Amino acid sequence: VQLEESGGGLVQPVGSLRLSCVASGLTITGYNIGLFLRTPGKERELVASLSRSGGSTYYRDSVKGRFTISRDNDKNTVYLQMNNQKPEDTAVYYCAVDLNGDNSYDYWGQGTQVTVSS
Repeated sequence: VQLEESGGGLVQPVGSLRLSCVASGLTITGYNIGLFLRTPGKERELVASLSRSGGSTYYRDSVKGRFTISRDNDKNTVYLQMNNQKPEDTAVYYCAVDLNGDNSYDYWGQGTQVTVSS
């Protein structure tokens, strides 16, 4: 199983980025997918998740109304659309897959850096 994130970079406050997470070795429709962030000195924190059915999402409070998680089944890819970005969104973002549906994520991507700064 491999997860590969892309789409990070430098963006100005109130700008937008879209992160992509391409999965190989499994079909994303069979599993819950999470997008996490990590800032220096802290543990990874769940930002958003998408259920395997695609019918349920979770967002941490600080990103509600600004971030949207979605997927393209044909491309086996999960997206995180990040709008109206704030400096506190600056972090390394990771995608991960929950194989057993128990909110214990089993495979992780390598991460992509997002920096929000003017």
